[in-house]
Amino acid sequence: MALRRTLALSLFAVAALLPGAARAQGNLTVYCSVQEEWCRPMVAAFERATGIRVAMTRKSSGETLTQIRAEASNPRGDVWWGGTGDPHVQAAEENLTEEYRSPRLADLHPWAVRQAEQARFRTVGIYAGALGYSFNQRELERRRIAAPRCWADIARPEFRGEVQVADPNTSGTSYTMLATLVQLMGEEPAFTYLRALHRNVNQYTRSGAAPARAAATGETLVGITFLHDAVAQKVGGAPVTIVAPCEGTGYEIGSMSIIRGARNMENARRFYDWALGAEAQAIAATANSYQLPSNRAAPIPPQAPRFEDVRLIDYDFARWGSAAERTRLLQRWEREVRAAAR
Repeated sequence: MALRRTLALSLFAVAALLPGAARAQGNLTVYCSVQEEWCRPMVAAFERATGIRVAMTRKSSGETLTQIRAEASNPRGDVWWGGTGDPHVQAAEENLTEEYRSPRLADLHPWAVRQAEQARFRTVGIYAGALGYSFNQRELERRRIAAPRCWADIARPEFRGEVQVADPNTSGTSYTMLATLVQLMGEEPAFTYLRALHRNVNQYTRSGAAPARAAATGETLVGITFLHDAVAQKVGGAPVTIVAPCEGTGYEIGSMSIIRGARNMENARRFYDWALGAEAQAIAATANSYQLPSNRAAPIPPQAPRFEDVRLIDYDFARWGSAAERTRLLQRWEREVRAAAR
């Protein structure tokens, strides 16, 4: 018995000295709303840095908000990382996320801190990116269609059945487009435009980045996405031209939130602080993600679209991220756009 006890203690001591062995510091569940190619290296890097075992689920931001609502009485997730800020702001308003003031806030750009302040520190900005579209240059030339440069252009008859965009009910990207057009044009002209654009849409995808991939392969002529999603396709060799619309456009502040009632609260805060660091944010470029990082010391990929090169509107994140406005706009879009004949 004494020999077995001594042997067990010896094995435990050896295991403790092995790199990464017996070092796990508990568990963490992360809901990730950026592309899978970025989610996985983030999780892997955090596990290496902390020994915490991470279970990760990837869904679009609209789908994740729906899931967090459904699980509110029995939360399954700990951290919601990534995805457009509007649904994060709505989750904060609905008391679905926890207040947390990270010591890293001082390291962030003002737009990221402003996002936290407006949500009463229930979310924070982790990256930013402007909205626009891309088109397949090769297909455009083959069909002898004039290159689009503005929002108005892609509603023209020659783009009938040639535009792809996500469903704003499931995609934060597409909701950002909806709220952008309302702020840019006024609500009535925006819905007139959206009904005209609807005639040209061949598919409303679940994922906000999917239309960029479809434009890259020629499955569709035009894909409406954030510009950085189109950049990822261009860097990969796709024959796409990227457009920041001439009338002006909105932008996202990709965000991160701790889910209210998280089972692994201490580890959730560790991830939150870690993900706001410059080293963690530098992982984006290695995953072919070209957003602007929120940490001022994080390197900006040279391919990333810069805000100074885009005509941006003064996007009101507090208003258009609110539950009332978001619900109202989505319901109107369903009635007047999605249900309209093509």
